[in-house]
Amino acid sequence: MPPDPDPPQRSRERALAQYRWRASRYDQELRPFEPIRREAVAALGLRAGETVIDLGCGTGLSFPLLLEAVGPRGRVIGVEQCPDMLALARVRAEACGPGGIELVAQPAEAFHEPGLRADAALLHFTHDILRSPAALDALFAHLRPGARVVAAGLKWAPAWAWPTNLFVWAAALYSVTAMDGLQSPWDRLAQRLADIEVRPVLFDGAYVARGVVPDGPQAAQTGGPAARRRGRRMAPVRSAPPKNPP
Repeated sequence: MPPDPDPPQRSRERALAQYRWRASRYDQELRPFEPIRREAVAALGLRAGETVIDLGCGTGLSFPLLLEAVGPRGRVIGVEQCPDMLALARVRAEACGPGGIELVAQPAEAFHEPGLRADAALLHFTHDILRSPAALDALFAHLRPGARVVAAGLKWAPAWAWPTNLFVWAAALYSVTAMDGLQSPWDRLAQRLADIEVRPVLFDGAYVARGVVPDGPQAAQTGGPAARRRGRRMAPVRSAPPKNPP
């Protein structure tokens, strides 16, 4: 009998099976959260010609917004381990036009693109990735000092907000492999960033967090206990509506 895989491997396998099962209806499931996506992309502060990593890109729902922000001279790097999701992402990338979007078929923990130093990274509803130190190690190896990082996803609301928490529980059941860390999903990210800010959204059942990759020795001094627990409250970020709303 072959040995049982290690816990991170089991977690990746569960996530892969979960997203294979969800792929065909993933876009419909995420539709209610599209305002959060627009806010998260706006929080990146992307400029023309920049390179942005979309880690755990799913079916590529963020591609049009990211590509519009970086323009024809910019790059969008979509990283996704699930073949079913990646096939849909490829269709979406092709619909965005030639060039600009590059797809990487790798688990977040194994992400490796020699020479890549991106200006920004998006982690949109990627709770499992945010709980994986190996995935964060791989991501930060590809970010330049000063790069902006934005994460968004579900979180527990205060205990008294039980209707919100019931919604979060139901949504998390089929979108994460473990409920660990839903109190402060950004805490492991905050340890690696300077100026971490967090904005609760969706009746405090979700969040948008942003920070900056520090330079040099400052990297070892970021993300103290307060940042890991909560982070500063972020002012609302206005995002432009899509050019062709559905």
